[in-house]
Amino acid sequence: MFDSSNGNFDIQKSHINDKGYFVVTAGETNNGILGKSDVEARIFEANTITIDMFGFAFFRQFEYKMVTHARVFSLKPKFKTTHKQGLFLASLFKHLKTKFGYDNMCSWAKIKDDKIQLPINRDGDIDFEFMESFVAELEAERVAELEAERVAELEAYLAAASLKDYELTADELSALSKFENYNWGEFEYRKIFNHIKQGKRLKKDDQICGDLPFVMAGITNNGVANYISNPIIMFPKNSITVDIFGNVFYRDFEFSAGDDTGVYWNDEREFSKEIMLFFATAMSKSLLGKYSFGNKLRSSKSFNIAMELPTNNGEIDFEFMNNFIKAIEKLVIKDVVLYSDNKIKATKSIVSSNQ
Repeated sequence: MFDSSNGNFDIQKSHINDKGYFVVTAGETNNGILGKSDVEARIFEANTITIDMFGFAFFRQFEYKMVTHARVFSLKPKFKTTHKQGLFLASLFKHLKTKFGYDNMCSWAKIKDDKIQLPINRDGDIDFEFMESFVAELEAERVAELEAERVAELEAYLAAASLKDYELTADELSALSKFENYNWGEFEYRKIFNHIKQGKRLKKDDQICGDLPFVMAGITNNGVANYISNPIIMFPKNSITVDIFGNVFYRDFEFSAGDDTGVYWNDEREFSKEIMLFFATAMSKSLLGKYSFGNKLRSSKSFNIAMELPTNNGEIDFEFMNNFIKAIEKLVIKDVVLYSDNKIKATKSIVSSNQ
């Protein structure tokens, strides 16, 4: 079925210079490609299979070189192989990674007498047409899967942002263009929020598992440290938390908080999610670099801290803030959509080039 061969020069990382041929090494990262090198070494034919010491197998549709220290070897089929047939054949060696490792390294000597199962036609010959059509079907399914994911992802992002589409309105475009040169004023936290409270201490050992998010200081998981069911003060959704280090997060859900976290909200004026997100960003900017373990921020010390906000005739321009945040949300969603579109386009291009 195959002829095996090895590299003739131990290519090192120092030889990688982004010139010449791809260099194959051991491992799954980047499909075992170390980089490119023009160092003098044996060049292996395209449409062959490489297997490394861990049993990782990859079909190579291009010419390449191999390191020798990773015990990579090349298998050349004793028959003409198309791209799809090569992918099918390489998949038959995927089980090797469960058999080999550092303690038992894969080599041609250890597997050359192994048998592999191949599809056969009515005449008992290897059914290359089946291999071709089977891989083509998998490729088509993958493209369809990516397209379905794109639709679902877009719908989820739009729903989360309460948007119908990601097309910018005239007002949103205007907000983006005017942002840098807009009028700004300083406004103290206490003038924005009629509630500024500190959370209550709840030691980890006393926390009872439940469904209520428990917020503490830190940025991991946006500060949500646990989910509890303790009878503790619950803070309303559409709030902002600021921890002792000045980390700021908007909360669109009910939660409780530890004593290292302050909570800010206004129940006399129901600010929109977009306005609260703008506040959170402005607050984060006003606190940046000012607080740490040696200088912790408590909510009681924050009443007179001021944030910069856009103004119109000296008053906070809530309409501008709303339009600006909606524009940013749409631009982010658009970038995600474009990324998905490019991923689908690239996949289709690869599939098409292998026809």
